[in-house]
Amino acid sequence: MTITIDKRDGITVIAINRPEARNAVNPETARLLYRAFLDFEAEGSQQVAILTGTDGYFCAGFDLKAAGAGNAAEWMAEVQIPEGWNDPMTRPIPGPMGPSRLMLSKPVIAAIEGPAVAGGMELAAWCDMRVMAQGAVTGVFCRRWGVPLIDGGTVRLPRIIGQGRANDLILTGREVDADEALALGFANRVCPQGDALNIAQEIAADLIRFPQACMRADHLSARMTPADLTDALQREWQSFAAFAAEGQAGAARFASGKGRSGDFGDI
Repeated sequence: MTITIDKRDGITVIAINRPEARNAVNPETARLLYRAFLDFEAEGSQQVAILTGTDGYFCAGFDLKAAGAGNAAEWMAEVQIPEGWNDPMTRPIPGPMGPSRLMLSKPVIAAIEGPAVAGGMELAAWCDMRVMAQGAVTGVFCRRWGVPLIDGGTVRLPRIIGQGRANDLILTGREVDADEALALGFANRVCPQGDALNIAQEIAADLIRFPQACMRADHLSARMTPADLTDALQREWQSFAAFAAEGQAGAARFASGKGRSGDFGDI
C-alpha cells in the first residue's frame, strides 16, 4: 500500500508511503488518500486526522515521472470538475492530489518532515494546521516545470499567509524553511527534526478534549463558505490547460534528471 492508516484514541494518522519517490503522489496514492479521508469523515469514533509521510518525507508533490510519461492522463480525466458542482461537503469529489477538494467537518493536522513542496505544499495548505520540523522545506517547486497549482494552492495560500506573501511564493517558487514558514504564518508550530508527528498527536489529543459540536461549528464558520470554495477551485482548475501547454514537457525534463532536490538552476 502506498499509504498507511493508524487509528487510536480518536486520532487517525494517514501517512503517504512512497519514500522511494520522496512520497510524491501518483494516481493510485491520490485515490487512496481521497478514500481514507472520506472514511475518516464518516467514522464517528475518529475526531481528528493527521496527514504525514513516512521515512522523513512529507510529500514532494505529484509524481512528475508519471505525469511526464503521460501515465496520469486517465486520473486527470477522472478529476475534472463536474458541471454544477457547488458543495464540497455534500458532493465530495477528488482533486489531482486526492483529498484537496474535500471540505471536512473535522480538523486535519499536517505533520511535516522533509519536503512539502509543489502539490505537497498544497496538501499541507489543505490541512487546518501545520507542524513543521526543523529541516523541513516548503515551496511552489513546480514553478520550474510549468506545472500549475491545481489542488487549491492559489485559493488557500493567500488566505493563510496573505496575498502579498502568497504572491512571492507562487511567482518565485522559492524554498521556504521551517522558521520562515512560521514567520509567514504557514506553519503553526515548529519543532525539532523527527518530532512533527509527536507534536501533531499532542495537539490532536488536546482538540479531542473539547466539546466537538461547538468546536466544529466555529471551525466551519471561520472558513470559506462551501459555495465560495467551489467557485474558487473551479476558477483555479482552468489553469490545468497550462499543463498541456508547458507542464508535461517540464515533467519529462524532471524525469530525465533535471532540477533534483529543489535545484532551480539546471531546469
